[in-house]
Amino acid sequence: MIRRAHVAHAAVLAAVHHAAFPLPEAWSASAMAGQLAMPGVFGLMDEAGGLVLARVAGDEAEILTLGVVAGQRRRGVARALLNAAHEQAAAAGAHVMFLEVSETNLAARELYAQFGYSYVGRRPKYYSDGADALILRLSLGRAAAIAG
Repeated sequence: MIRRAHVAHAAVLAAVHHAAFPLPEAWSASAMAGQLAMPGVFGLMDEAGGLVLARVAGDEAEILTLGVVAGQRRRGVARALLNAAHEQAAAAGAHVMFLEVSETNLAARELYAQFGYSYVGRRPKYYSDGADALILRLSLGRAAAIAG
């Protein structure tokens, strides 16, 4: 079940993030709280062990982080969170969603491709392991068509 995350959930979100990402990439509770306190940022969490944080600015939105604990991967948790984030961003006035994903994260890249995200750029050596970040973009009208 997906529900809205608030600053009060920062420790829970951080625990999920630590279980989903390697330590150099994992966010602390204070980082989660700081993000959630910023204008335009929203968080969603799934009780199965997943989270998404996104930001809306004008007619654009960005996935800040999306993670699912290892034991719940490939069970539709990330797909449900991504759908919910698209809906929430669109309801807030966004027409397009951006995100960054490691070029080495093939499972995430496959998921984003299924939604129709397209490659728009690259950030060289963005991640702590030296991997490039791929910048992806999705028209939220297209996301609604895929989700529906």
